[in-house]
Amino acid sequence: MKQTEQWTTRLGFILAAAGSAIGLGAIWKFPYVVGTSGGGAFFLLFLVFTLAIGLPLLLGEFVIGRSTQQEAISAYKTLAPGSAWHWIGRLGVATCFLLLSFYSVVGGWILTYMYRGLTGQLTGMPYDQLFGSVIASPIGSVGAQFVFMLITMWVVARGVQAGIESANKYLMPALFLLFLVLMFRSLTLDGAGKGVAFFLMPDFSRLTADSVLYAMGQSFFSLSVGVSVMVTYSSYLGKQENLVRSAGSIVGLNLMVSLFAGLAIFPAVFSLGMEPTEGPGLLFIVLPSVFEHVPFGNLFLLIFMALFLFATLTSAFSMLEIIVASLSRGKLENRKRYSWIIGMLIFLAGIPSALSFGVWSEVTVFGKPIFDAADFLVSNVLMPLGALLIAVFVPLKLKRELLVRELQVSTEWGRRAFIIWLMLLKYIAPIAIIIVFLSTLGVF
Repeated sequence: MKQTEQWTTRLGFILAAAGSAIGLGAIWKFPYVVGTSGGGAFFLLFLVFTLAIGLPLLLGEFVIGRSTQQEAISAYKTLAPGSAWHWIGRLGVATCFLLLSFYSVVGGWILTYMYRGLTGQLTGMPYDQLFGSVIASPIGSVGAQFVFMLITMWVVARGVQAGIESANKYLMPALFLLFLVLMFRSLTLDGAGKGVAFFLMPDFSRLTADSVLYAMGQSFFSLSVGVSVMVTYSSYLGKQENLVRSAGSIVGLNLMVSLFAGLAIFPAVFSLGMEPTEGPGLLFIVLPSVFEHVPFGNLFLLIFMALFLFATLTSAFSMLEIIVASLSRGKLENRKRYSWIIGMLIFLAGIPSALSFGVWSEVTVFGKPIFDAADFLVSNVLMPLGALLIAVFVPLKLKRELLVRELQVSTEWGRRAFIIWLMLLKYIAPIAIIIVFLSTLGVF
């Protein structure tokens, strides 16, 4: 069944799709991976890989969704009837369910920090102890996760236009505005130049083989490709819209946010003589310590947490949407019911992750805490597998005429760009994904 809802404007689609891509990957994971993987040299590699791998995959998902005007599972069934290819869509739905179950836990941590900041409870103990107490509190972690999921369910239940598109039209511009404010403050700190140099001046002596692999992996993780979210989002797009231009805008916004994140974080970290190699605790431990030492630091910390929350929510909307769309199959009367039912099931599934740093800290899966095991399964197995299958599916199963029509190839330059895109998707992307996949599993 074809979608009965559509984005009202191209800008609405771009903001929603960019919101899906700009989440924890861009604001939480990207800075600490840059910090531990060589700074400017890593950022340069990330830029190249995003254009050579992430963009082709994104366009592939756009073609699948827009050409069928159907959600993830039905789209693959339409394009490859009577085959098992629809399991790509099912894999994406399952991946988003698991991903949102622990992603919402981090969203809850952010809400907790914002509440503490607004009520003056962010001070009084070292930030490493504060973070430890926040993630270890069973009532606090589960309660905050529940509130985060309530917000997500409410927005998705309202529909594509009144819910997701409307929310993103406010959240995404606010995100960029807050980033500009934070970046300006960070760049005006004494000694900020060292952080800028670390982030933007490539020093290839810092690079390792792992750094290259991390940059390659981050390039397609940061665009939300591999889980068919973009298949579902592009199915709400009208036939008159230019997919290449839209994909370029989304990639550009994603790279801009990555740039803003680096310029907001590293100058502040270096200005106070701290290390950028703090890992995941960079945002919850190091940055609060940084803001504590600058005028109006609590205000800027709240701004950063608000920014962090907006990015996390816009990604959460897309994860719940792919599941709801696959179940409602274009029937608007079912959307609200499925949004609340599936959202509650995701919340329940995420409780073990919320408790994995506290009362269930002794419970492990393959030697990892529950949260880390779920993260490893999604990031290192399910997402690369989904991206690989999509990279194989598009050149193999979609007719050239369909690809040319959807990408609106009409000029000589367009035909050359089309060939380059197809070669990147058919050969370069699968090889790169397999290398990252095997390396993260410790094969080499």
